[in-house]
Amino acid sequence: MKRILLIIVAVATMGFSACSQQTDAKQETKEMKTLVAYFSATGVTKGVAQQLSEVAGADLHEIQPAEPYTDADLDWRNPKSRSSVEMADKSSRPAITGKIGYMADYDVVYVGFPIWWYTAPTIINTFMESYDFKGKTVIPFATSGGSTITKACDDLKAAYPDVNWKEGRLLNGATKASLEEWVGK
Repeated sequence: MKRILLIIVAVATMGFSACSQQTDAKQETKEMKTLVAYFSATGVTKGVAQQLSEVAGADLHEIQPAEPYTDADLDWRNPKSRSSVEMADKSSRPAITGKIGYMADYDVVYVGFPIWWYTAPTIINTFMESYDFKGKTVIPFATSGGSTITKACDDLKAAYPDVNWKEGRLLNGATKASLEEWVGK
């Protein structure tokens, strides 16, 4: 009788152990959670960000300035316009609203913006400095009327060298097919 009881206990213990191993395996293969965060002054970058979010199966977050930009603020030809003043001051950090309370949940973050003066608007620095990106993959994307994304990517990598940056991309005229190819679907 003792022998039968020992066999039952041993079999039950192996079953619990196997269940434990299956649970561990499921935890190791957890799906990566993705966020598309973007700043859009005129709506162009917003459209691309929405498409990218859909294609990547990602959550979408708009990086919103506490004080919205007016058309006069965006007049790049006026050296006294808000955007010109911000871009001339490397320490400028325009305030943002609607902060993400659960950034720790994300593994991959796409960060989108229009190119201003060949680089990312300073509000992107505000965003980058508002969160801990340790252990996350960050992928920049941009829209532009005539610039490349190269300087913006170089500037971001230099400003935030501890971030795991992946190659950024200019997404002017992006299509669903081109976005699917880029995100690897």
